[in-house]
Amino acid sequence: MAFLFGAPCTVEVILDGIADRKQIDVQLDSGTEKLPLYIGNEPVKGIARVTPKAEGKKLEHQGITIEFIGQIEMFYERGNNHEFVTLVKELAPAGDLTAKQEFTFDFSDAEKQYESYNGINVRLRYFVRFTVKRGLMANITAEKDIWVHNYQQVPEINNSIKMEVGIEDCLHIEFEYNRSKYHLKDVIIGKIYFLLVRIKIKHMELAVIKRESTGSGPNLYNESETVTKYEIMDGAPVRGESIPIRLFLTPFELTPTYRNIHNKFSLKYYLNLVLVDEEDRRYFKQQEIALWRKLPGDTVPMERMHTRYEGERDLAAERRKNKKEKEDQKKKAAAAAGDTAAAATAAAAAATEDSDSEQEY
Repeated sequence: MAFLFGAPCTVEVILDGIADRKQIDVQLDSGTEKLPLYIGNEPVKGIARVTPKAEGKKLEHQGITIEFIGQIEMFYERGNNHEFVTLVKELAPAGDLTAKQEFTFDFSDAEKQYESYNGINVRLRYFVRFTVKRGLMANITAEKDIWVHNYQQVPEINNSIKMEVGIEDCLHIEFEYNRSKYHLKDVIIGKIYFLLVRIKIKHMELAVIKRESTGSGPNLYNESETVTKYEIMDGAPVRGESIPIRLFLTPFELTPTYRNIHNKFSLKYYLNLVLVDEEDRRYFKQQEIALWRKLPGDTVPMERMHTRYEGERDLAAERRKNKKEKEDQKKKAAAAAGDTAAAATAAAAAATEDSDSEQEY
């Protein structure tokens, strides 16, 4: 009746190369836990160990298995987990254990198409489960979680964002962001132009919003979280003014954009531009951006580097200026050519007069 006083053995999972792997701090219900980081479809290898508590005493079991599992846990569906990866290997058939025994395992073919994620209403996790089956009695299990990151290629198409917003006859602004897709260590660069200002604006702020969507239909839940917020303007602007934007993403704990992961959840990011007038009324406009995880050491094309950003409106003004300068130069050249022609005509007329005078004499 050993089962009345606890499990008759201890089980544990030991992953290979843990000391050499980067550890990720993950906030769980039980506190912060460090998990080993795996990149993409790296093989998951290790040792599963079972140790009887009473040395020499026979322990009957109905088989020993090891599993690699990827699952999505919806916090509002406690106990109803959705597994999208399940690999099972039998380590030992039914029999007896009398001493400590170790089993090696290798999940080289484990597909990890999604990244690990621990959100407000959902959790995506990968773990190894070691099980000693005991028939009518409760199984003895041990689980070992891992954390997964997936690197992405540099987007081939990455257009800038340009939009005009405002209130009719009161406020008209135009904002530009240099790109629509940013990697997690990138810099968001842009400009805001005031085309019409007839309300007294007190200040303006920019925020990065993370929005998690879980479920579907009547069971759709949206949770928004402000990643960061900072003031980009203080005081009332006037027509024609422009405000530069430069926001570094490195200090923040961000994930890539997730779209419809296993038809269970999505995660999107937005830039939220907010203007506050003197009566504390708030005017805002949100624009979605896409985040992606860049391979360390991967280079971004030169046209996408964090150089000084000139908005389209500034570039258009520069083109108009250059065009006007060229036109002025042409006019000066034409005027100079005209003066030269006039002088030549006068000289020719004078020479004719002299010739006529000589003929008369």
